[in-house]
Amino acid sequence: MIFNKEGTTTIVFQEKTSLQTFLENLNKGYPKIKHDNIIVNLFSFNKLTAGDVLEFLEISRTHRNSNKSFILVTNKVSYDEIPDEINVVPTLQEAKDIIEMEEIERDLGI
Repeated sequence: MIFNKEGTTTIVFQEKTSLQTFLENLNKGYPKIKHDNIIVNLFSFNKLTAGDVLEFLEISRTHRNSNKSFILVTNKVSYDEIPDEINVVPTLQEAKDIIEMEEIERDLGI
């Protein structure tokens, strides 16, 4: 698992692994990055379904409840297919933009 820290944001990705292994590694590494905004890059997965994305729901809820952003990046699943509780965007730039907007909202108390 690769953690790429950029300021207060950590981008997480891993190549050539199963989704289950990825989730296990993310949960093991979570204590190291729990104080950062997290972008999970899922581009290494050729096939993803809405059900696969929902596997991240628990960690997303936990992280967002601590007032930090948690965003999945994939173009395999549309944000229309999943609940609003989890952020999914098609590009890393959009993930960074959402984090910036959420940081502003938190600073303003919105």
